[in-house]
Formats: sequence, C-alpha cells, structure tokens
Amino acid sequence: MSAYAGRTRSQIRWEARLWVAQRASAMVLALCVLVHLATIVFAVRGGLSAGEILSRTRGNGAWLAFYVLFIAAVAIHAPIGLRTIFAEWLGWRGRSLDIAAALFAVLIAAAGLRTVLGLYA
Repeated sequence: MSAYAGRTRSQIRWEARLWVAQRASAMVLALCVLVHLATIVFAVRGGLSAGEILSRTRGNGAWLAFYVLFIAAVAIHAPIGLRTIFAEWLGWRGRSLDIAAALFAVLIAAAGLRTVLGLYA
C-alpha cells in the first residue's frame, strides 16, 4: 500500500513543501553551525574571554543578521522534524499536529530572537 493512500493532492503537496523546507533549512543550519563553531574556536584560541567576545559582537549588525538567520533555520527545521517523528512513532496526524508544530516553531523563534536581541543591545 502506498504511503500516500487516502491523502488528497493538497496534503501530498503540503508534505512535499515541508520536505523541501526541512532540507533547505538543513543546508542553512550546516553552514551556520560551521561558522558558529569556527568563531568559537578562533576566539578561544585567541585567548578571548566571554566578556571580550560579547564586547566585539554587541551592536554588530552582521552578527545580528547571522544569528537571526540561524534562529530562522532552527525554527523551521526542528518543528518539521518533530512533526515527522510524532506522526511516525505516535501516529499523531492531522490539523492538531500541524498546529502543535507551528506553535513550537513560534516558541523557538521567540526565545531565539529574545536571546539574540538581548546580546545585540
């Protein structure tokens, strides 16, 4: 039996869009994680303290943009992955699952933006 049995065309298109969004956000995340870790290694090897790092990044628009992009990628990627896990392992499907995933995305985005804006200011 097909994995798409009993699903409408719009449901199949929605699943395909989520698949593309998760793969695209994974590519952004891979780049962001590499830049983030390389920056940490560079700063630590340079002997910078946390306070010195914050003083250099605070007010820097480029770092703000980078971390906002990082947060956006996480807020897209993680809820889609959890939605898939809940559907496969728990059999949770339908509108309530989509709403829960969307709420989780909003929570991640809000917490991440609050942190980044607090560090930027």
